[in-house]
Amino acid sequence: QVQLVESGGGLVQAGDSLRLSCAASGRTFSGYVTAWFRQAPGKEREFVVVIRWNGASRYYADSVKGRFTISRDIAKNTVYLQMNSLKPEDTAVYYCASRPGVTLSDNADEYPYWGQGTQVTVSS
Repeated sequence: QVQLVESGGGLVQAGDSLRLSCAASGRTFSGYVTAWFRQAPGKEREFVVVIRWNGASRYYADSVKGRFTISRDIAKNTVYLQMNSLKPEDTAVYYCASRPGVTLSDNADEYPYWGQGTQVTVSS
């Protein structure tokens, strides 16, 4: 059983940066892919980015490409989401999710493990 805990959210101004963390416990991320999703009020959950644990492959949503970067620290069993040039439309609860295997899925239904979410609010 994988347990995920996100942290790092907050209130920032447009153009600022934030780094979110997703720490895993219960087992390592090895052999899993880990993704970030987000959900704004009144909207469906939206895929942001996914990474294969070996770090060899990443897949970004077009809306964040060039501004967000996903990375992982094997020793800390943690996945990070560096968010730069934040925009008000990035405001959402951000969730990390994990699934066994190597497929870089952008489908939330394919992820059995989820964190509790962390709020990111970007003011204009």
